[in-house]
Amino acid sequence: MSRTHTPPEDTPDAATPPATPLLDRLRTALPPEAILTDPDVTASYAHDMASFCPSGPPAAVVLPRTVEHVQHVLRTATEFRVPVVPQGARTGLSGAANATDGCLVLSLVRMDRILEIDPVDRIAVVEPGVVNAALSRAVGAHGLHYPPDPSSWETCTIGGNIGTASGGLCCVKYGVTAEYVLGLDVVLADGRLLRTGRRTAKGVAGYDLTRLFVGSEGSLGVVVRAVLALRPKPPEQLALAAEFPSSAAASEAVCRIMESGHVPSLLELMDATTVRAVNALTRMGLPETTRALLLAAFDTPDPAADLAALGALCEAAGATAVVPAEDAAESELLLQARRSALPALEAATGTTMIDDVCVPRSRLGDMIEGVERIAERHRLTIGVCAHAGDGNTHPVVCFDARDPEETRRARASFEEIMALGLELGGTITGEHGVGVLKKEWLARELGPVGLEMQRGIKQVFDPLGILNPGKLF
Repeated sequence: MSRTHTPPEDTPDAATPPATPLLDRLRTALPPEAILTDPDVTASYAHDMASFCPSGPPAAVVLPRTVEHVQHVLRTATEFRVPVVPQGARTGLSGAANATDGCLVLSLVRMDRILEIDPVDRIAVVEPGVVNAALSRAVGAHGLHYPPDPSSWETCTIGGNIGTASGGLCCVKYGVTAEYVLGLDVVLADGRLLRTGRRTAKGVAGYDLTRLFVGSEGSLGVVVRAVLALRPKPPEQLALAAEFPSSAAASEAVCRIMESGHVPSLLELMDATTVRAVNALTRMGLPETTRALLLAAFDTPDPAADLAALGALCEAAGATAVVPAEDAAESELLLQARRSALPALEAATGTTMIDDVCVPRSRLGDMIEGVERIAERHRLTIGVCAHAGDGNTHPVVCFDARDPEETRRARASFEEIMALGLELGGTITGEHGVGVLKKEWLARELGPVGLEMQRGIKQVFDPLGILNPGKLF
């Protein structure tokens, strides 16, 4: 559902703030401006961008600036047995950041310092509230590159990226967030500070607790510092667009590209519904005659030659047109079209449910064709955009939330899409996380033994169950 996620100005409550034992204890170590209790203000922190995910009114929103602040909040929550919901920028799409009744929302957006950039060790040390794009620009000034780039990279935070193990457009070559998190400082449920991982290039001492926290959606602890791996800044990438008469033909091209050994920096797919929506929103003039548009890019020393070889593979798979970009500016325009896909579909319909099913690359065509059949069966518009090089599809179910019957069909189609992904040997989420939206499906994917083990891990780190309750399982 379309929502505005810019909260009101964070200022101390104008009226005399309520006096309760919980709030009184928080105020013993937090400045007044760090605690928000005005219901009109706290309501804006109640949910992320997911549809069909319940949320409740928090008792307060806390905006810490230091590790000690976070520790005090967790100690207080443990003492009073109050749930804590960690949050970043709330750009998530699974309800993982949704508040629960009477909880403390722990918004980490004010912990936004880049503490260190080390070009020799190729690491950055950051606080969780650092915005992804801000980090990318900062390390770029040192000739370095932080590859993970979710579509919301201009607003999403590193802490949120770590919490959901987010991906992005570059994953086909550079991988996902988990591959760049070397170490973490984590405040546990009882307020203790745990340090995991390392800042060295190699290290295998003990269990890999760092990876355990990545993707845990704030259910095991609160990340307050991260050591991130960096890479040398690559050359500017050059892109092409290839038109196809069907999604099946475009998917065949993806298989040929990956089988050939090419390593594009980007390989994205947009179906006809998505292309039309992007054109309506941006007026970019993308070819609406196509049934599927494949975007590819290389950031190699000779990207034009790589694109020519990739273009030939697209033509062999049935592409009706292959149009390489003339320069970096034109390439960026193509990438902006892909980044606009989800906002464009939302703008066209008012309400969307965004799925996040990842399948083996070899089954990408089966997934897209299956979604088309689901859309026809439920008489709905479902646009598909995908990180095609990863097999990570984003079917976007469009519907009118004011129509109960259409809303019911939308939810039913969403469930069928997830079932299809599992049938094809895939997973219910490639990068958005489980949150509230998919926790029933997580149990199906893991099976009873896997679910038991995961619950056991949760019990070790959070024995009182106060960290982001109701998420994952």
